[in-house]
Amino acid sequence: MMLPEISRSMLKNAAVLGLFAVVTVGAVTLLQQGTAERIQAAERAAQVRALGEILPTGSYDNHLLDNSVLIQDRLLGNKSPLPAYIAIKDGRPSAVILQAIAPDGYSGAIHLLVGIHADGRVAGVRVIGHRETPGLGDKIDLAKSPWIRSFEGKSLSNPENAGWAVKKDRGEFDQFAGATITPRAVVGAVHRALHYFDAHKAELLAVDGGPGAAAIDTLEGRSEPAAATVHSRAGSAATRDELHTTEPEAEPQGDQP
Repeated sequence: MMLPEISRSMLKNAAVLGLFAVVTVGAVTLLQQGTAERIQAAERAAQVRALGEILPTGSYDNHLLDNSVLIQDRLLGNKSPLPAYIAIKDGRPSAVILQAIAPDGYSGAIHLLVGIHADGRVAGVRVIGHRETPGLGDKIDLAKSPWIRSFEGKSLSNPENAGWAVKKDRGEFDQFAGATITPRAVVGAVHRALHYFDAHKAELLAVDGGPGAAAIDTLEGRSEPAAATVHSRAGSAATRDELHTTEPEAEPQGDQP
């Protein structure tokens, strides 16, 4: 009879198909793991480059992504905790890079990295997310204009409080031709970031200089009476979502004097 032979053939084919499925799944899994690792490495490299643009060469000797503090505070404009990065030189904190949000850009929120030296001077500022008007408000981007570098070396006392405004508002910072709202928003956000640093300098710079720190601090209402600040020490590398670059929902483009 042919039935036993047919059964053996079917079993053989099933075994071959099963083996093929196992090999295929294994190959796909290995490929996905390898791809994920390469993506993660590329994202980390991009984050390091972005942070490295903020601080002068030689001002730190640690890996910035490995020394971070989660912060939530109204002065920084964030509604959920975002990491601040602690720069360390010769075992001592030398600067902090804060993530600040200007909620009052012309076309929505503007996301910033604000580097501040331990003595309170601005090390550098970069825009990491915005939807401002091309050719007008987008001059806050270093690729479009050097305007963003005008903050370097500034502090709460240089200029004085009244000087932290665009020239149209009798301050010291230039506005753009046909665009005042955008630079006004950025100036305000950087100024508030300096106030945040001044209020929390001791906590921000209280690091041990090594990765893996596990201390968790909770500060409530120290920047403003109704504001809550959350600090949690993080020693592991930040994820792409933590280095907040999410752009706001698109709004009608354009700026005004």
